[in-house]
Amino acid sequence: MNDQLVQIAKEFLSLETLDTRNSDELDFSDQAVWSIKEALEKAYKLGQKSPNSSDL
Repeated sequence: MNDQLVQIAKEFLSLETLDTRNSDELDFSDQAVWSIKEALEKAYKLGQKSPNSSDL
């Protein structure tokens, strides 16, 4: 599922990675609320489809 979350972050939030890189410039970014909403909706739907969704 982590790979899918990274893909959501790339597609909706224009983030290269979800890994901490220990740099404010790389670890913090401005995001439009509608982009965050779309990413959260996509992740929620992904969780609903997951066979282990109770583990989230």
